[in-house]
Amino acid sequence: MQVLPPALTDLIDALAVLPGVGPRTAERYAYYLLKHESHTSARLADTLLHLHGGIGYCKKTFALISSDQELSDLYTDPRRDKQVIAVVAEPFDVVALEKIGQFHGTYHVLGGLVSPIDGVGPDQLHIKELISRVDEDDVQEIILATNASVEGESTALFIQQQIGDRPVKLSRLARGLPIGVDLEYADQITLGRALSGRQTL
Repeated sequence: MQVLPPALTDLIDALAVLPGVGPRTAERYAYYLLKHESHTSARLADTLLHLHGGIGYCKKTFALISSDQELSDLYTDPRRDKQVIAVVAEPFDVVALEKIGQFHGTYHVLGGLVSPIDGVGPDQLHIKELISRVDEDDVQEIILATNASVEGESTALFIQQQIGDRPVKLSRLARGLPIGVDLEYADQITLGRALSGRQTL
């Protein structure tokens, strides 16, 4: 005996595959779409239908761009400093850094992090292209803005090895204690980073 119509259960199942969306949340989303006018669902369906066809990757930075572009505006804008590159793992890391409004260099999206356990090796990331950019754009500084995880540290170390003896300044994002966190609740890695990266007053 069917409790819900197949059209609704199919939608719930489709929504439940999204990260962070469990069965109950998927049911709430599906019921929301069902309760509202059909144009809401139609707009969502149309947007999803054109998602992949409307998005491409910058040939230099590998950031997300419109499919009718070749290069990211964050690379071609003359106000951006091509000699400074922030290296990030994923495209949405670029969004996070841009929201701060303090970085005026360019970006390089690796497309992931080195993770042997997940079968991701250096050759599957855009590291060779990064090294080419260092030479082509006379890069002076690379900011390794990868996560403070084993994978992030391994990837940063590999990039450092690939840079070799090129006259490029390598830096990492500062690691420390988030504002409002008591020492007793900080994990050992964060606390260790904060101690080693302490500043003179």
